[in-house]
Amino acid sequence: MIKKFIRSYLILNLLLLASAAAAQTPSGVIRGTVLDAKSKQPVIGASVSVDGTAMGTATDLEGKFLLTGVPAGPSSVRISFLSYKPFTSGPLTIKGGESTELNVELVEEVSELENVVVVATRKVNSDAGLLSQMREMSLVASGTSAQAIAKTQDRDAAEVVRRIPGISILDDKFVVVRGLAQRYNNVWINGGAVPSSEADTRSFSFDILPSSQLDNMMIVKSPAPEIPGDFSGGFVLIRTKVLPEKNSIQLSYTTGFNNVTNFHDFKYNPGSAADAFGFGSASRKLRSGVPDRVDDSNTEQVDRVTKNGFREDWRVKSRRPLWDQKFNFAINRKFDRENGDRFGLVGALNYSNTNKSFLNMENSRYGIYNGDEDTKNYSYKYTDNQYTNDVKLGAMLNLSYLPAPKDENHINKYEFRNLFNQLGRNRYTEREGFQNISGYYDQQKEEFLYASRGSYTGQFAGDHRIRHTRLDWNAGYSYANKRQPDRRIVERQKDPGNGIDQYQIDQSFISRDFIRLDEHIASAAVNLSQPLNPSAERPIELKAGLYGEYKTRTYNTRAFEYKWDIGADLPQGFASLPIWEIMLPSNLGADKIHINDQSERSDNYKANNHLEAAYAAFNIPLGKFNIYAGARLELFRTAVTTYGNVSDKKRTYDYTNLLPSLNATYNFNRKSLLRLAYGMTVNRPEFRELSPSTYEDFDMYSLVMGNPNLKQAVVQNLDLRYEWYPASGEIISLGAFYKRFKNPIEWTYTDAGGSYIYSFQNALSADLYGLELEVKKDLAFMGLRNFSLAFNASWIKSNVHFPSDGIEHDRPMQGQSPYLVNTGLFYQNDKIGFSAAVLYNRIGKRIVGIGRTADSQGNTQNNTIPDIYEMPRNAVDITLSQRLSKVFELKLSGRDLLAENIDFKQFPTFTTASGTVEHREQVTKSYNPGRSFFLTVVATF
Repeated sequence: MIKKFIRSYLILNLLLLASAAAAQTPSGVIRGTVLDAKSKQPVIGASVSVDGTAMGTATDLEGKFLLTGVPAGPSSVRISFLSYKPFTSGPLTIKGGESTELNVELVEEVSELENVVVVATRKVNSDAGLLSQMREMSLVASGTSAQAIAKTQDRDAAEVVRRIPGISILDDKFVVVRGLAQRYNNVWINGGAVPSSEADTRSFSFDILPSSQLDNMMIVKSPAPEIPGDFSGGFVLIRTKVLPEKNSIQLSYTTGFNNVTNFHDFKYNPGSAADAFGFGSASRKLRSGVPDRVDDSNTEQVDRVTKNGFREDWRVKSRRPLWDQKFNFAINRKFDRENGDRFGLVGALNYSNTNKSFLNMENSRYGIYNGDEDTKNYSYKYTDNQYTNDVKLGAMLNLSYLPAPKDENHINKYEFRNLFNQLGRNRYTEREGFQNISGYYDQQKEEFLYASRGSYTGQFAGDHRIRHTRLDWNAGYSYANKRQPDRRIVERQKDPGNGIDQYQIDQSFISRDFIRLDEHIASAAVNLSQPLNPSAERPIELKAGLYGEYKTRTYNTRAFEYKWDIGADLPQGFASLPIWEIMLPSNLGADKIHINDQSERSDNYKANNHLEAAYAAFNIPLGKFNIYAGARLELFRTAVTTYGNVSDKKRTYDYTNLLPSLNATYNFNRKSLLRLAYGMTVNRPEFRELSPSTYEDFDMYSLVMGNPNLKQAVVQNLDLRYEWYPASGEIISLGAFYKRFKNPIEWTYTDAGGSYIYSFQNALSADLYGLELEVKKDLAFMGLRNFSLAFNASWIKSNVHFPSDGIEHDRPMQGQSPYLVNTGLFYQNDKIGFSAAVLYNRIGKRIVGIGRTADSQGNTQNNTIPDIYEMPRNAVDITLSQRLSKVFELKLSGRDLLAENIDFKQFPTFTTASGTVEHREQVTKSYNPGRSFFLTVVATF
């Protein structure tokens, strides 16, 4: 398989090389340096372009630039940077194969001092701008820019974030940073907290955020006083587009297909017209008139609710989806008034409608391996077909206002940022196989699932400079909901050994449940930066700030089963009929098929938390050293109210944490530095984890419930990293990290007679350490003009420690891969408007399901259910882009071209009677995702 990948990868690279060579024509080079006219210091990140072409670059850390492939003949060069007067050269005579030098000193423009505000938060939508900001940061961080996103043509934030060093994605939407699963990571959008998009854990679902809305994404990996302390892997800072550089309107349309899904039979349960926009939950909710609790002994009430309380459409239809669709509209507007005031507007609308089929998917669970007979011991063995339709709708509106400054010592900026996203998922799963727990049964199952997630995040923010003092603030509100209305599960069984030769439905084999989650977050922050000796060339700086956050959540469920009387007047052989014939209105009623309310008040809860924080830190330059040290004080209280049949119970959890941190930098020169960072962070239990609420997971055929006795985890973090910036937009870095956990919160389960109950528990401790390598480099030095390479790799190792007398075993942390590899070869020819990329991704095998000793009679090989691993696979993507004119651009991409199986496996080990240790392999889940291809047309006006 590896050979197959290498062969494919080399062929694609050769194709790119051939197309590049064919496009080469005699051209010249323009190189030079850009300095500040007054201070004679390099201007870093200045924009350098050739007039009348799409050719451009940015100055590096020494103010130098290099433009290659410039057509022979006369050319003019334009250089610009915020707060400087634009510079345009006279005609330069460019000769093929020769270099022309242009050195420029930019003059500061006082009349546009309002832009100085932006200098402190440099435009980081380009690789050069992002890396320049990373170079100047005091923290250990990695990131990606809008420019890099455009090259990869990633469709959503989940695809974007997995290309950052040390990052992988779980379930196509949850971020894993340095081997730490989603609960150990935190996400802010535009400087404000965002709610969890999941019910069972703190998980921001990155697939809900379209890549077109992103300006940049930064992952901070070392603690700092100004960053909330509840993270251990990474603090993800997402920045959406805010201040436009020029007026434009952009329209794009993408169509695509997957070779497994599109043009093949696709089963689905019909919904309503609102499904087309992700709002199908409303048509599936409980009808008005259904009481909070149905009295099962009240015949009239049972009859009324059975007949009128639900949407009754049990049909399973089939269609052949043709092309997936995606639309995007973006508008950028800036308004400059005569008095110097500046206004900016960035808006976007996004829509996508996609389908995905997983066919003939093996889905099995095993007991202890039968070493005596050397055979697998199946508890469940199923084959699933799963059909999913996803609809995503997104909108963004960001407004900015930069009032004309009174003078160069008073500068202000205001922003109002809004982001809304909605995801609707309609999924139908059919399952067939057997269960072998306390008896053997052949089974068929169906799940009808519609789920929607909606989120809104809005912030008001201000940035003010008064002489040398900088003050910024923000106030935000976020809302998220999850609706899972009317999930229906139908089960059939047959038992030929007892004369039941046809699949039949029995009592309680038809169920339907409803889930409603709403979460609100209000937050506010203020930050002050004050130099203590402002006249110094590198002043000592005091940073201080306050942060407050209030979060609430309500979680409500309803559950129903269907029963019928033995003597009910029902059609002959109804138990073997298709479900849509069984659930006909004529078969429903208190004297026929009727509902039985299985709702439990204990599965509902409401919760809130308060977070008050203050921090102070000093940034101290000492020659080539820079010390950034401080502490953050956090006061945190969570209250969870759970419901009982007699009385409600409220639990509160209070934590006071003083979190010190130190980030030290040694600058060898302007291009290279060494970072050392230490900090303490925490990981607090989430609402769902503290609630005893239970939920049946159809994919795992198990229950999930919380644990009110969880404690917070405390983490010590240590980082060491060397960074080298050879030129603008380039970086080579190598880092090492170590983390020590006390009371880490881990996923676990108990065996309830063959049916598992998953929950959360504190382990004793855990250790995690690893190495990270990142390379972004232009390949012109190898003679590969217009080519660049992006490569990052991580090696990670962890171990979680449990009590020796328990049934858990020491193991790596769940979701942690031992290695990650991302690489991309990029070609960009601005002269002909063509770009291409070949991208490769691979992760090492990681634990996705926890194993354990089957009972407490000793942890031996012959008494252990092994962990479940997601196996490594190679993923290769290719992207092509051709500018057709000043308005139109055409893009083509192929995703997962190798289409290797996604496999989950266990590796049981047992000792034979003769004392020989044997190793086996068994598949718990396996399916093929297929290859996907997309064509995009972009029009920019």
